[in-house]
Amino acid sequence: MKRTRLAVMAAAVALTLGACGNAGEEDTDPVENDVAADAASQFEDGTRMKEIAEAGTVKIGVKFDQPGLGFKAAGQDQPTGFDVEMAKIAAAKLGIAAEDIEWVETISDNREPFLQQGTVDFVFASYSITDERRTIVGQAGPYFLTGQQLLVTKDSDIADIDDVQGEEVCSVTGSTSLSNVEEAGAIGRGFETYSQCRDQVLDGAIDSMTTDGSILLGYAAENPDELEVVGEPFSEERIGMGFSQDSPELCQFLTDSVTEAQDDGRWADAFQATLGASGAETPDPPAMDPCA
Repeated sequence: MKRTRLAVMAAAVALTLGACGNAGEEDTDPVENDVAADAASQFEDGTRMKEIAEAGTVKIGVKFDQPGLGFKAAGQDQPTGFDVEMAKIAAAKLGIAAEDIEWVETISDNREPFLQQGTVDFVFASYSITDERRTIVGQAGPYFLTGQQLLVTKDSDIADIDDVQGEEVCSVTGSTSLSNVEEAGAIGRGFETYSQCRDQVLDGAIDSMTTDGSILLGYAAENPDELEVVGEPFSEERIGMGFSQDSPELCQFLTDSVTEAQDDGRWADAFQATLGASGAETPDPPAMDPCA
């Protein structure tokens, strides 16, 4: 698993260094997904999959501010990133092409409410799988592994998690990153988006930011003269897909969709086109949890 985390993080750096300033110019559909013909007939009556397939559109919550994972630049029609590609894979199994997906900007704090209220059908938004979340919403996966680190200014004395004991560290409200850093002895301060938290570090209002290393490295690459990522990963984040508990059948559907993509090479294609665009080594895909 350590090899997987390091490969993901190295790829994120290389991607962002090569793509800073033109994130909106990425190919928005780099992976070839065969859109299932007459998809509704493939699902049992009464299932949520059949309902979505018959509707011909799906609402998917993704981040809009995370280069390489979920990013939507001004003037861009569709978001891009690895999370986005995983969402397209699931939509294609429902007979829905990328252009028929309704992308909904989803921040960390509203992922559960969006699923519970039916604002979105799925969440693919750097969504760490936790036992607590699985009591509230459905989560399938993981389809991606990463680890939590710290983002600081280059003149900072902070080198690892031990250096933020009793100090303020920001992340996004509602994220596992915030609770993890608090458990490590820091004082967590939540913001609505990661970019707001990063700005606090750049302005010197807060000394460090924490979340998945792949996200932090993207921000550091956008500000290479001012920011850097420090410390070894102090958590393992298992990124999965969210769905409503009212439709438990979606767990097996999502699991099967991603597993099929892992087996036929589309998972690797998606990684290479987003986090691995630099040509960095593609990690082995993680094993998916069994559905209850």
